[in-house]
Amino acid sequence: MSASAPLTGLSVGDVVAERTVHLTRESLVRYAGASGDFNPIHFRDDVAARVGLPGVIAHGMLTMGLAVATLGEWLGDPGRIVDYGVNFTKPVVVDAETGADVVVSAKVGQLDDETARIDLAVTFGDTGVLGKAQVRVRLA
Repeated sequence: MSASAPLTGLSVGDVVAERTVHLTRESLVRYAGASGDFNPIHFRDDVAARVGLPGVIAHGMLTMGLAVATLGEWLGDPGRIVDYGVNFTKPVVVDAETGADVVVSAKVGQLDDETARIDLAVTFGDTGVLGKAQVRVRLA
């Protein structure tokens, strides 16, 4: 494994990565196959409604994974991630016809000599779906 170039010139508040991910019901089925999570709230409207959800929802771990993957190109090496945590606050409802757009913005929240805390804002519509989504990365 080759060493990555140091991440330099960062300031608190810098936006280091952004992207929008479009999820479809097919995305959810593919994720279910890859993860083994076949809970029907992720693909059946009737089951989602029966348990009080507003519709079929994306897997929490899928949402968490696509959020942190936003940092991939900027980091250059995913091995720089030393810690990642989130609170799940709202579900991403994936409509059968229109899908769902999840928007991720990654901003420097804190710096020290060796690491940076990257704060992820993850939204679906006007709603934040992950609370306190923070990634600690090595700078060198």
